[in-house]
Amino acid sequence: MMKEFSITDLVTIIRAKSPVSRSKHDVSSFIGVSTDSRSTKAGDCFFAIPGENFDGHDYICDAFAKGAVCAVVSKDIDEEKSAGKCLLKVEDTIKALGELAREYRRQAGYKVVAITGSAGKTTTRQIIYHALSRRFGVYQSPKSFNNEIGLPLTLLGAGSDDQIVIAELGSNHPGEISNLTRIAEPDIAVVMNVHPAHLEGFGDLQTIIQEKSSISEGLRPDGILIINGDFDRLLDACQAKGLRFITFGKSDASDYQAGNIRPDGPASRFTIDGTEVYLPLAGPGNVENALAAWAVCSKLGLTIDDFAQAIETLSPVSMHTELLQIGTLTVLSDCYNANPASMRNALDILASLETTGQRKLVFICGDMAELGRQTERLHAELGTSIAQAGVQLLLAVGKFAKIAAEAAQASAEYDLKIKCFKDTVSAYNNLHEFIKDYDIILVKGSRVAKLEMLVEKLNELFSRSVSREAR
Repeated sequence: MMKEFSITDLVTIIRAKSPVSRSKHDVSSFIGVSTDSRSTKAGDCFFAIPGENFDGHDYICDAFAKGAVCAVVSKDIDEEKSAGKCLLKVEDTIKALGELAREYRRQAGYKVVAITGSAGKTTTRQIIYHALSRRFGVYQSPKSFNNEIGLPLTLLGAGSDDQIVIAELGSNHPGEISNLTRIAEPDIAVVMNVHPAHLEGFGDLQTIIQEKSSISEGLRPDGILIINGDFDRLLDACQAKGLRFITFGKSDASDYQAGNIRPDGPASRFTIDGTEVYLPLAGPGNVENALAAWAVCSKLGLTIDDFAQAIETLSPVSMHTELLQIGTLTVLSDCYNANPASMRNALDILASLETTGQRKLVFICGDMAELGRQTERLHAELGTSIAQAGVQLLLAVGKFAKIAAEAAQASAEYDLKIKCFKDTVSAYNNLHEFIKDYDIILVKGSRVAKLEMLVEKLNELFSRSVSREAR
């Protein structure tokens, strides 16, 4: 719960017009912030955010009924809805939310770790949180809250006992990271990587590099910038800006390196500064995520022994390359998002899993979204990666996944079976015809595909198989 905050101070911070208050018993402070009337609690300040599908101004009454003590609005509110209530009017409620979050962050006194990149943000956040929370009071984004609404809510969610806040900064168009980092004012900023992603909004990789490196613009004067040293173009861009930074990566020139990297079933092993590290997450991408996390943790006082002991007990992130055992099936559920780099990493993990006897590798592949004019080319390249991974059955879901399937079949020098579905519902209704006991299955696609529905279907079809065998 956030620290108590004065409504009078809020008026000044967000430059609200004279508050309209008709209450006979004015409340002087609030103890929480809400943008959703369904989750508003007593003592909250409600920010009425206009959106594509809903407008928070339509739910002012609901927020006050839940116990909100004031509301920040950008529209005139009917007096019948607001009688006896405290309203603060501003030009832009989203901007006001960010202004409050920045000031709260300054007053609260915690350190901020801000993470951006084309892939790996959420997993890296979770690794850092898991390692640091053994020693410090740490607060992290409750979900992947990485935009102009989610980031402020993360900063405002930290309480009086929290010493460190770990936040994600996402972007799908130029200028977004610059705005977010100026709200967060990070003590440590991390650029995980730069890959083709959200090309619909960016156009090309160089624009993505400029966007991700702009996280440095909000760094505190003594702040630390940490970047992936394996990306030459990212290094060049940061050097061209005259930025001071430290690096992590697999190259010998990196400040933080991992050596002797090797898969260990659904996990990885490697060494850092001579210390053996066991990471219960598979794939080279997760080694990269762990290295970035170690760079952060070392700057906040952890030793490599502290870090190694902590991450041994790490749990996978829901829908982020999550390894599930569903009856006789082994399922890699990675339904949160997808871009070319994260697809290749997930396929590397699938290929590393042991297949013996009747077990076959299956890829349930959804479309990769927001790739703009390069969509078809990048899906065709994905098809080549699918064949290289040795996938034996490919179930393609969506019109662009179909392009990947056709390219995979053309590239495969073995018997690759494919089946294409126009959408997730169609795949859901026919999944039982293709998946067999003991299959090893990767389920991955962009968020819009909602492929978690297919993981649920696999649960329905196969979770009873263990019970049948036990009987």
